[in-house]
Amino acid sequence: MLMRRPRTSSLIERFLDEAMSFPNQSVTLALDVVERETDYVVTTPIPGVDPEHIEVKLDDDVLTITAEVHEPARQENERVLIRERRYGRFSRSLRFGLPVQGDKIEADYTNGLLTITVPKAEASQPKKISIRTSK
Repeated sequence: MLMRRPRTSSLIERFLDEAMSFPNQSVTLALDVVERETDYVVTTPIPGVDPEHIEVKLDDDVLTITAEVHEPARQENERVLIRERRYGRFSRSLRFGLPVQGDKIEADYTNGLLTITVPKAEASQPKKISIRTSK
């Protein structure tokens, strides 16, 4: 049988215990966002989530990623001894600094990694200006 260490009165130990006991708490998705000349690339790890339970939407230049992880069903005679995986709804929103093309956003989910490519609006992309010369 697994034993949990007894609680102590140390403030640090209580903080760590509370931080590690997270069932039913809201979880924020960790993001990597890269800006390139013509687009943004947003990457977030969401392992073990069925793609049908992931939603990506853009509203007023705010990209929102939502995913839901369902707790596995237990049999009547089972008792959870340790629960370290997180279950529930995960969400994250971000606003881009420049207008984007919402109708051209692409999302790919491979091996638990969600990659979203968000093209910048053409007006906000850099333009090369040719230089005329006089003879």
